[in-house]
Amino acid sequence: MLHKLGKIWRPAVFQGGSKKGNYFEGWFYKIVDKSGANTMALIPGLFIADNEADSHSFVMVLDAETHLSTYHSYPINEFSASSSKLDIRVGANQFRADAFEIHIDSEKRSVHGKISLGEFTPWPVTLQSPGVMGWYAYAPFMQCYHGVLSFDHSVDGQLKVNQHEITFDGGRGYIEKDWGQSFPSAYVWMQSNHFDKPGVSFMASVANVPWLRSSFRGFIIGLQMNGTLLRFATYTGAVLENCDISKKHVRISVQNKKYRLTAETERTDGGILHAPYGLTMTPKVSETLGSTIKLELYEKTSRGEKLVFSDTGRHAGLDVNGALEEIRIKSD
Repeated sequence: MLHKLGKIWRPAVFQGGSKKGNYFEGWFYKIVDKSGANTMALIPGLFIADNEADSHSFVMVLDAETHLSTYHSYPINEFSASSSKLDIRVGANQFRADAFEIHIDSEKRSVHGKISLGEFTPWPVTLQSPGVMGWYAYAPFMQCYHGVLSFDHSVDGQLKVNQHEITFDGGRGYIEKDWGQSFPSAYVWMQSNHFDKPGVSFMASVANVPWLRSSFRGFIIGLQMNGTLLRFATYTGAVLENCDISKKHVRISVQNKKYRLTAETERTDGGILHAPYGLTMTPKVSETLGSTIKLELYEKTSRGEKLVFSDTGRHAGLDVNGALEEIRIKSD
């Protein structure tokens, strides 16, 4: 039990342990080269099914330019992961905190190379709030758990994708992860760490969260700027005013006692990723790596609201999936 609690305070490490049946865990490594011309996501993980024959490990690869998503499956026994540090191995591929090395060959895509990663800027972990999920991380019956391992870090190295050599020296990266039984029935997720103002990173997620015999609209939003993380979440007492989802845009507005934050992103073409739904890994999640996010932060004062930050994030990740009426809020 103490070992299990210890892992709650280390969301980056493998949480699965001896899980059997209907369990997934995946790490999302996003990298953008210095020029911004090349954006890729590499996702190692495993899926444990009730039917042992369907259990497997995997590495997914998605690039922003072609929107091509490839799913590379491996036997479950070719997966290993540390429960004390970030170190995942899937076949010949290894993903750590300081670097990842990938060696994939398939009919649709080959990827080979090594990328070094700089110092992480994680969502803070405390006893009261162990990471991005706050006190919900302690609930043993959540459908899906989430971790933000690094809002922003440096990236260096090269990848050979098919016959094309891509240099990522001087680039930027982002890492998060999910684990549990299934993705939510409806959710919106967006992220960028490429703003004009240095040191700014943003992520937001709104989802339908099963809770006991019911469900609720849960949200987690973090804006990292000036070395400080502004948190707006269900567990912080913030209020989600608006979650307007159309075919072309997503608009979110949230506020707490001190600030009001608005985020607007344009929905663009993406690739189809596999995701855990029910008893299988299903190719149904449309994700783009080439969106933009316009942010506006207002500070509440005795004289009204004052705009204190406005910027647009580029090379943004965006997922919009599921029964969206479960999470949609349209303000008057």
